[in-house]
Amino acid sequence: MSFLPVIFQTGLIILGLMTILWLISLALKNSSIVDIFWGTGFVVIVWAVFFLTTGVESARKVLLTALVTIWGLRLSIHIFNRNHVKPEDFRYQVWRKEAGKEWWWRSFFKVFLLQGVLMWIISTPLTAVQLSDKQLFWLDYLAIVVWIIGFFFESVGDAQLAQFKSNPANKGKVLDSGVWRYTRHPNYFGDATQWWAYYLLAGAAGAWWTIFSPIIMTALLMRVSGVTLLEKTLKKEKPGYQEYVETTSEFFPWFPKKG
Repeated sequence: MSFLPVIFQTGLIILGLMTILWLISLALKNSSIVDIFWGTGFVVIVWAVFFLTTGVESARKVLLTALVTIWGLRLSIHIFNRNHVKPEDFRYQVWRKEAGKEWWWRSFFKVFLLQGVLMWIISTPLTAVQLSDKQLFWLDYLAIVVWIIGFFFESVGDAQLAQFKSNPANKGKVLDSGVWRYTRHPNYFGDATQWWAYYLLAGAAGAWWTIFSPIIMTALLMRVSGVTLLEKTLKKEKPGYQEYVETTSEFFPWFPKKG
């Protein structure tokens, strides 16, 4: 099967899943459940393409599917554990208040359809990899190393932060130890790094043109919904955060500066 029919079918799958998720959000009155589904959405896509391309057999296809599944499920489980006991995220609460009674239908376009389109575009290299039957070579092994580095920073960063927040004595304090000693956002850095690993796999499959995918993901994490947005909140809520900013790298891990 060629690229266009597969990418079209994945678009339909995403549209169906986002529509179902939107209906569930209306029943729960909580649009932030879309955040929990983000990682799982890519898992659904990669497995859908896996079965849509049954005529293509390659070790790279299996490798990619395994890596995306591990990344996506871990991320969704982590966000579920963090958010399921909390009220709707403040971003969606603001939009809900601004839209009033119209939020029920506006949320479909502003939240669910938008994220669905982003998911569809960003998943392009995941589709391209599975349409190639080229043999593994050194670039694939480099991709594995890059992915492991990214997964380490994201998973360990999330675990350390969850443990830190679980201690009431740390309320209002700044976590500046572990991987958080080397970057203020190890989880975002790790996430972006894993997407560059997926791109390396796509490049090994000949799909170098999908470079827009990791660029978009990195930009989202650094300047849209990730680092920039979170930093504004942290600087207001945590008195010691400015000192942390002055000594610790924002995104890319590096040795801390002296205060």
